[in-house]
Amino acid sequence: MSITVDDNRAASRTTMRWELVGPERGAVRAASIDAPGPGQVLIRVAVNGLCASDLPVWRRGDGDEILGHEPVGEVIDTGPGVTIPAGTWVTGRIPASFAQHAIANIDDVVVIPAGLDPMGALGEPIGCVVEGFRRTRIGAGDRVAIIGLGFMGLLMTQLAAQSPAASLVAIDPRDDARAAAIRAGVDEAVAPDVLSDRLVGADDDDRHRVDVVIEASGTQAGLDLATRLVRSHGTISILGYHQGDRTVDMRAWNEKAIDVVNAHVRDRQLLREATRRGLELAARGGHGIDVSSLVTHRFALDQVDNAFRALASKPDGFIKAVIVIDR
Repeated sequence: MSITVDDNRAASRTTMRWELVGPERGAVRAASIDAPGPGQVLIRVAVNGLCASDLPVWRRGDGDEILGHEPVGEVIDTGPGVTIPAGTWVTGRIPASFAQHAIANIDDVVVIPAGLDPMGALGEPIGCVVEGFRRTRIGAGDRVAIIGLGFMGLLMTQLAAQSPAASLVAIDPRDDARAAAIRAGVDEAVAPDVLSDRLVGADDDDRHRVDVVIEASGTQAGLDLATRLVRSHGTISILGYHQGDRTVDMRAWNEKAIDVVNAHVRDRQLLREATRRGLELAARGGHGIDVSSLVTHRFALDQVDNAFRALASKPDGFIKAVIVIDR
């Protein structure tokens, strides 16, 4: 790799980046990078989170696509109109960033607070969860359940554990995921079948149900369980990323008169602001967000395929994989 930048901003840069070359197969290739344009920065990527939303793309292997959108890195060059100085550490939703370098629009960039380790500053998922938490509205004394304890579910668990909820139950079929939820501060962590047994014969009885259900599994089974678990006039917040067709029991939703929250964020400014708030919480410590504790697997740039395989199979203890590019 070579990077040269002269005083006139004319630059010749080459970088190594991971490209998808076939189904479940990528390759690291050299590529050139243009100088950042107006409102852009060039980032030297240090670490990048592996997101489950990219898993279907990796499996399909459609063309020479560059994945990755959760980078943390250092600004090394800026385009006209950018006031962030070189040397600033930043994050955000920045696509095509499984690479040593990435170009980012300043509207997507969030400055990382001083002292926050890159492993704890994966901005895009932090922003998604913080905005989802804001919209979910957990009230004082609420009974809350979280279904699905992957990385996003556990991030939400960390925040919910700091809320004024009276009780918090975490639900997942994996023993290791439930153990992680206990460490995050839930009152109880159970398997879905155990919880289903409690609900048998309780169709007209809210005593075993909860006020707020956060569905973070992204599965049909998770939606179905959320429908059974929520009380009348309760709330289902859908944080899970549903990539296929789903059905819901509208009769049950109508009869229970529930509120349904789409906890996803697509607005660029909302995501950026939520990311900024989440990073501030993480930097303060002890206030509900500790991403570093959820990073369990690390891979090099030429091991991205192995990282996706781990994400798909979820070996014991797996929560979050990152691609370590430049430390």
